[in-house]
This record gives sequence, structure tokens and C-alpha cells, in this order.
Amino acid sequence: MADELLDEIEALGERLGEARRAVATRIVGQERVVDLTLAAMLSGGHALLMGLPGLGKTLLVETLSRVLGLDGNRIQFTPDLMPSDILGSEVLETGEGGARAFRYLEGPIFAQLLMADEINRASPRTQSALLQAMQEREVSVAGQTRPLPRPFHVLATQNPLEQEGTYPLPEAQLDRFLLRVDVAYPDRATERAIVLATTGAEEAEAPRIMDAAQLIAAQGIVRRMPVGDGVVEAILDLVRACRPDDETADDHVRAHVAWGPGPRAAQALMLAVRAQALLEGRLAPSTDDVARLARPVLLHRMALSFAARAEGATLEAIIDGAADRAVRAPRAA
Repeated sequence: MADELLDEIEALGERLGEARRAVATRIVGQERVVDLTLAAMLSGGHALLMGLPGLGKTLLVETLSRVLGLDGNRIQFTPDLMPSDILGSEVLETGEGGARAFRYLEGPIFAQLLMADEINRASPRTQSALLQAMQEREVSVAGQTRPLPRPFHVLATQNPLEQEGTYPLPEAQLDRFLLRVDVAYPDRATERAIVLATTGAEEAEAPRIMDAAQLIAAQGIVRRMPVGDGVVEAILDLVRACRPDDETADDHVRAHVAWGPGPRAAQALMLAVRAQALLEGRLAPSTDDVARLARPVLLHRMALSFAARAEGATLEAIIDGAADRAVRAPRAA
């Protein structure tokens, strides 16, 4: 590793440590959720936050926007939301002298950090407009293409239980999210700390640690971070072992998985393990990072067969088993 890159990784690790501590001033006891969300952003991707209402998802996005110095917007998705409500539209204006011309009004998607709250409540047409922008980093309105700000990240939320009146995201569109982040109930000690921290006369303020330019530079460092051959092979072993039609898949996967992850999953794992190592102040990722990130990367990129659901099989157990085998597989010296 070049000395210059080594110095950049160490300096970035220290800066990210400051950012994590700043986020912790407002987000209590959700270290895993914060790290996964930061990992998705450091990788240049988007994250899908899965959790019940009231678990701090909105507060997390607001806090990250402040700490990372990003221009943030929030959209509350509803069934009557139209694509133009997100992307913007042209309006006809009459100027001085009676001259009439169209003027484009930007929608809330023109932000560096966008919170798409309850994304599954919008119609498929509106979901498609957002997810296309997520992939292409640009929008097309009235025949003109307009680039989105850099960086551009979407943190979408979804309630995993309440599905009445919703439009579940198609599997192909779920693949646009780099990571799925499950937000669970806090334990008793954490909930006590939350109650004490949020019901006082004053609310903690998170300081700004980075800005947009520094985040873009950090994303460049993540892509330059070295990855050992053993980690690369573990990533490939894991992803391929989760495909029921792959020769490396075991009988359990063949019998219970309807379809498995594509190459984008391996790309996401490669970036996410680097980001995870940076967040923990390490110079390179390990195979343990592959196992820890297996669920966030793969859960929304796989589906159980009908027979598997009837038998009570779970994707979590299947992924954990494949990850354990991939990490423990013997490697050539």
C-alpha cells in the first residue's frame, strides 16, 4: 500500500470516528444502524431502512444530513403522490410585456440526501420515477435531462409489517438499494437512555464534521482501498452459493430459494466491506466483514420459494449458513 494512500485512509478513519460520535449525540444505542447507513453512503449507494414507526429513522436521516454537511430533503410518500411531485415540473409564466415562457421548478429530489419516507405507499409509477433517478443520478423532464446534485443519496424507509394499501417494491427495483438496514426495538437500557435524552428541556445538537466535497473524496478513497484475495474469494463464494442454479449451491439453497442475488450483490459487498473497515479504523477489510454484511446486502436480493415459506424456512438462516461456509472455506496460500 502506498504511503500516501495509507495516510489518507488513517486520516479518513479519524474523521469518520468523529462523525460517528457526533451522530451518537442524537441517536442513542443504534450503532449498527448508523454504521450500516454510513457504509452505504461511503460506498456511494442508497439504503433501505426497514422498521416500525417511532424507532428514529427520520431523526437518523436529519442527523446524518447535519453531520455530513449535506443539503437534505424529505418526501412523505402517499398513494396520490405523482412523479412530478418528486422530479419537478414546468410552469407557464407571463413576464413583463406579456411574454409567456415555461420555467422549470425543481422538485425535492434535487438534494444531496433525500429521505423517501414510507416509499411503498406510493404508486408503482411514482416509485419508478424515484428509482430511475437513483440509478442514473439524473432526471428527464419535458424532454430535457438535468443532473442531480453530487453526492446524491436516498435513504428510504419502509414499514415491514403494515402492508395494507401499499405497493411493495418489485425485486428488480429493490436491487437499486446497496444495503437493507433493519431497525429493531431498543433493549431496556437503551430505551431508558432514549427517554432521558429526549424528554428534557434541551435537545442535543449534532455538530457538522464533514461537507459534500469531503464525502465525495471519502468515496474515492473507499474505491482505492486494497482488498485481499481471500476477501474477494469469500464474496464470490457467498454470492454464488445463494443462487439455486449455481453448481456451488447446497441442497438447502436449491430447495428453498426461488431466485438469488446477481452480480450487483457482489459489487455491493466489495464496497461495503471496505467502508465497514474504514468506519472501524482498519486499513483493509477481512472475511469477517463479509459475514457481518451478508444479511444487509443479500436479504432484499433473494426470495424464498413457496414450499420454503410453507415449511417455515427463513432467508436469514440460509444467508447465515452460506456466509459461514464462504468465510470458512479453505484458501490456497
